[in-house]
Amino acid sequence: MIKEIFLNKLLLERFVKFCVVGGSGVVVDFGITYIAKEWLRLNKYVANSLGFICAATSNYVLNRMWTFSSTDPHIAQQYLRFIGFSLIGLAINNLVIYLLHGRIKCNFYIVKLIATGVVTFWNFFMNYIFTFQ
Repeated sequence: MIKEIFLNKLLLERFVKFCVVGGSGVVVDFGITYIAKEWLRLNKYVANSLGFICAATSNYVLNRMWTFSSTDPHIAQQYLRFIGFSLIGLAINNLVIYLLHGRIKCNFYIVKLIATGVVTFWNFFMNYIFTFQ
């Protein structure tokens, strides 16, 4: 019982840290997306993907160091797993944007925020279980 409570507390603490790191990733993601879409006039899906990948890379570094305190020496393999789950998350992200913005015509940036929330849960649990176990 105590072990379960401790594990749940640790899981919650890591999830909160993951969300804080994700918040910094949102700034990177939205910043890059905005610059690419509005200033460089790139396609919205290309701009979204560029922002997402830049954010995923910064999130990997911060999550490795702070959220999960990983000392795994196989950084390249760990990074590739993290990016792999992030790419699946990107597909989910783009699907939500396509459905809510492309089909229903909701505001692009509100939809992007919703998509980011959906993908947060995917990314946390996949990385908790498989990347930073």
